[in-house]
Amino acid sequence: MTSAPHSTRSGPHHFAPAGPLRGTIRVPGDKSISHRSIMLGALAVGETRVSGLLEGEDVMSTAAAMRAMGGTITRDAGGEWVINGVGVGGLLQPQTALDMGNSGTSTRLLMGLIASHPITASFIGDASLSKRPMGRVIEPLSQMGADFTASPGGRLPLMLRGTSPAVPITYRLPVASAQVKSAILLAGLNTPGITTVIEPIPTRDHSERMLKGFGADLTVEVEAAKNGMGGTRIIRIRGEAELKPQTIVVPGDPSSAAFFIVAALIVPGSDITIENVGLNPTRAGLIEVLRAMGGQIDELNPREVGGEPVADLRVRHSALTGITVDPAVVPSMVDEFPVLFVAAALAKGRTVTSGLDELRVKESDRLTVMRVALELAGARISETEDGLIIDGTDGEPLPGGNAQPVATHLDHRIAMSMAVAGLASHGGVSVDDTGPIATSFPTFEALLDSLGTTA
Repeated sequence: MTSAPHSTRSGPHHFAPAGPLRGTIRVPGDKSISHRSIMLGALAVGETRVSGLLEGEDVMSTAAAMRAMGGTITRDAGGEWVINGVGVGGLLQPQTALDMGNSGTSTRLLMGLIASHPITASFIGDASLSKRPMGRVIEPLSQMGADFTASPGGRLPLMLRGTSPAVPITYRLPVASAQVKSAILLAGLNTPGITTVIEPIPTRDHSERMLKGFGADLTVEVEAAKNGMGGTRIIRIRGEAELKPQTIVVPGDPSSAAFFIVAALIVPGSDITIENVGLNPTRAGLIEVLRAMGGQIDELNPREVGGEPVADLRVRHSALTGITVDPAVVPSMVDEFPVLFVAAALAKGRTVTSGLDELRVKESDRLTVMRVALELAGARISETEDGLIIDGTDGEPLPGGNAQPVATHLDHRIAMSMAVAGLASHGGVSVDDTGPIATSFPTFEALLDSLGTTA
C-alpha cells in the first residue's frame, strides 16, 4: 500500500497485508476536544491558543461556522491555532448558511450554542449528514425557546431561530448522548439561571471538563450507583457566563488511535507505540474490551494534560479470544465498534455485542454496513436487532480478495476499519472510497505507511 504523504485520496483503494507494524506514531488531536476548543475559544473574551488541533474537515466546519458568527480563528506558522472570541451572548448573525459538511458533532453542538442567542441560522450538510436525525436535539432546545423549521424527519437542511433570553430547563436524557447533553449545556451558557441535564447513563464528559476549564459555573453531582452501573449524573450550569481564554494542548484522539491499536493486535509480529493518547474514562471502553479479549496494551508515561488523562500506548500482536461485550460500555466506545468487529473477526471463538441501536443512525447504519463489509472479506457474522455476533478465525487471516469493493456509504470509520481488516487478510480488502477518511483523519494512510505497511 502506498499513499501520498499526509493525504488520503478519494476513490477506491485496496488495502493488502504487508508484514508486521513496527514503530512509533502520534495520531491527530482528539476530535471532541478540538470542536469544543474552537467553540468555547470563540465565546471567550480574549485570545485562546490551541496546539495539537485536529485539522480534519469536521473541525474545519466548526471553525468556519464560528468565523461566520464573529470569531477570529487563524493558524500560525508553527501550527498553533489562535482564537479571539466575541464573548457569551456576542455571536453575530451569519450572512450565509452554515455548511456542516459531514459533521454531526458540529451540527448538534452549534444548534445548542445558537439556540440561546437572538440570531437565525440555516444549517446545511452533505448527503450523509442530511440523512441523520436532529430531533433529539431539537426537542430540548425548543423547550428552551428556540424555534426550528427542519426537513422531514427532523433532518437538514434546517432553520434555527434562537431566542434571548432563553428559558432554563431541567432535562433528563432519554438516550445516552454526549452531543444532546453538550447542546443543552452550551445553550445554557447564555440562558439566565441554572440549566440542568440529568444523565442516567454516563457519556463522554469533555464538555463538562472544558466548560469548567474556561471558567463556566458548572457542577456535577453523581447519585449513588445501582446494580454496579455508574450512578446518574446531574449536571448544572449557571448561565450568562463569562468565559476566560485558555491555552489548550489537545491530546491524541482515542477514536483515531483505535484503528492502529486493533491493527497491531491482529497483524502477527507487530509492536507499536502510539504517543499522547487521551484516556478519558468516558472514552476508553475499547481498550478495556480489547484487554478483556487478551490484547497486550500497556500504558507508558501516564500523565494529565489540561484536565484530561493521557498516556503513550505500547501495543503488541496478541491472541484474542471472543467475549460477550457488556452493553454498559457502549457510551464509552460507541464510535469504536466498527473496528472492534474487525478484531472480533480475527479472535478465537464468538464475540457477542448488543445495545448498539445508536450505530444505526451514525454516518451510516454501521451494524448492517459492517456485517456486509466483513462478510465480503470472508468473516463469519450475523446481525441482530441491536448488535452483531461474530465467530472469529482464531488468528488466521481473513480470506479477503473481494472482487466487489466494500461499500463505505461515505462513512469514514467503515473505510478505516476495513483498511485494518485488509492488513490481516490473505487477499487484501478493497473499499469503494477513501475520501471520507479526510473528515476525521487526513493522515491515516501516511501513518499506516510509516509503520511499514507499504506493500
